[in-house]
Amino acid sequence: MDYLFQLAADPAAWVALVTLIAMEVVLGIDNLIFISILTNKLPEAERERARRIGISLALIMRLALLGTIAIIVQLTAPIFTAFGHGFSWRDLILIAGGLFLVWKATKEIHHTVDPRAGPDVFDNQIVRMSFAAAIAQILLLDLVFSVDSIITAVGMTDHVPIMFIAVIVTVAVMLFAATPMANFINSNPTIVMLALGFLLMIGTTLIAEGFGAHVPKGYIYAAMAFSALVEGLNMMARRRELKRTAVLAAKDPAALPKQEKQAH
Repeated sequence: MDYLFQLAADPAAWVALVTLIAMEVVLGIDNLIFISILTNKLPEAERERARRIGISLALIMRLALLGTIAIIVQLTAPIFTAFGHGFSWRDLILIAGGLFLVWKATKEIHHTVDPRAGPDVFDNQIVRMSFAAAIAQILLLDLVFSVDSIITAVGMTDHVPIMFIAVIVTVAVMLFAATPMANFINSNPTIVMLALGFLLMIGTTLIAEGFGAHVPKGYIYAAMAFSALVEGLNMMARRRELKRTAVLAAKDPAALPKQEKQAH
């Protein structure tokens, strides 16, 4: 108890907590995009429940992983060497998670661009996402991000209570933001393709990290922010065009077809 009081009175601990929460929230964007796309494939009545259960179970898993932090830290020790690089358990987890993300994003892009039912290189039947499968995939990807974020957190602070608080706050933010983000992605088809492109980029980055090629996270999020800005401008332009068309149709219903014929 004295340790907690001393920690609460330490300004450096508060700075570490705020920094760690900010980092975890930013890293959680990747997870939220995946959860949004995944749960939007479920029947509408099950989507929000799947997000809440999946994120809640992810919280329990993250707290359990923090309880074994001594083991998590040891995951960075090389277990074998190949291609001149010493691979650790962390590297293998990142590579597996990256391959899963690339596979999942490619599969979703395929079915978004060519939604016809029938045999293809991915499935032998129509794709149907079950509730249990959605929860399992949420937990699988969260495991990958959790291991990476915990190892990163250890480099920022030695205080386990700070890590626990940061994880709880981050998951609370994810619970609050999951449904609005999923609804936004679902109501804007172009955002779906953009989000899938983000997942491809994140998956490729995880694979590169696993093979020892460090990719600064700032570059990744800068590219994502720029792409989101461009798409935001496109959405604003489309809305203005729809409003202009609606105004013209209200003033002169015959004017709109004439303009369309002239444009063609």
